[in-house]
Parts: sequence; C-alpha cells; structure tokens
Amino acid sequence: MRAARTQPWHSYAWQAQSLLLAYPDEQFGQRLALARRAAATLPEPVARPLLRFVAHAEQTAGADLATTYVATFDHRKRCCLYLTYYAHGDTRKRGIGLLRLKQTYSAAGWQLGDDELPDHLAVVLEFAATEPEAGQRLLTEHRAGLELLRLALNDDDSPWAHVLDSVSGTLPALSGDDREAVMRLAADGPPEEQVGLDPYASPVFLPDPVVGGPR
Repeated sequence: MRAARTQPWHSYAWQAQSLLLAYPDEQFGQRLALARRAAATLPEPVARPLLRFVAHAEQTAGADLATTYVATFDHRKRCCLYLTYYAHGDTRKRGIGLLRLKQTYSAAGWQLGDDELPDHLAVVLEFAATEPEAGQRLLTEHRAGLELLRLALNDDDSPWAHVLDSVSGTLPALSGDDREAVMRLAADGPPEEQVGLDPYASPVFLPDPVVGGPR
C-alpha cells in the first residue's frame, strides 16, 4: 500500500490513541482528559470513536477498566497489541522485526525505555506522533495485523475497539492486496502458530475500515 501524505492532525490523533492504549494506571484519568481535548482538533470519523471510548472509560471504575484491559490484551493472542506477532508469530523472524523497529527509532533519535517493547501499538503510535512520515510507514506495514486486531476487538464488543476504529481512520483504505493479507491472516494465524487466531469473523464479510477526513 502506498502511504498517503500525513496531515498536521495525524500527530494529535496518534498521540491520543497511544495514550488510550496504554495500561489504565493512576494517571489514566489525565490521559482521558488529554484525549478528549485532542479529539476536538480531529476529523469527525477519527474523533467520534475516540470520544466513545473516553465516555466509556470515564464511567467505568479504574480497577474494573484495568482488569478488563489485562483480560483483553494480556491473556488472549487474538487481541495482541504487539504488532510483529501478527506478521511473524513466535518465530525467530519476529526478533528481526523487533530489531528493525529499534533501528528505525534510533535513526530518528528516539530512545525506548527499558520496560518498553518497540512493537507495542501504543509505542508505535507515540513514535508516529513525533515522526509522522516514518510512523505512518510503520503503521501501514503492519496494516493487516492492525485490521485483524480491530476486527477481534469489535467482535468482542471491547471498548478498545473504538480506539482501533480511530487508528484505522488515520490510514488509507484497505486495497485489494491488503484485504487479502487480512483474510489470509484470519484464516491461518501468524506463522508457526499452532492455535492460530480463531475464531474470527468470516473474512468473506470483512468490513471496510473507518475512513478519516480529507488528506
């Protein structure tokens, strides 16, 4: 897929999405307030799902939100936030993918903390917010995994599905090749993964992603 030109609002969107995909700790309320303010600067198709998530999170006890986060992302491979997993599974090629991400960050003068993995979606989005062109390329490279994660979260009626809908709204619409990649990944799972990612919605009924505003 050929990436579209980034717009100034992309940085605000990716930063807000990054904040909302981090673990909901004691500072999460502050991140919700920041995301709500950022949404006011975004095109409606990108802002609307963000505001839906913020409204849900504001009405949910922090402990309950944290428990749901762990149950959703830490215990279920079909809702994995680590993007190289979708492309490489638990193979040695995943290590190469992680190294490439680290090299991309380093080339931009961007350093990760010791407790951060480079392929966590919140980290990739934070990088995209500071380096929009390079960040959009990374998100586009992992589009099949992102779309599969979006579908899985929507299938589960997860509140974080709204955040992934917003992420999709910042990226070009899926092309034929990208849709085929999503269907293959849904059917087969990551490389060398015995369990795969079943059950997923049938790829025959793969919906179009949310499309953002003019670029």
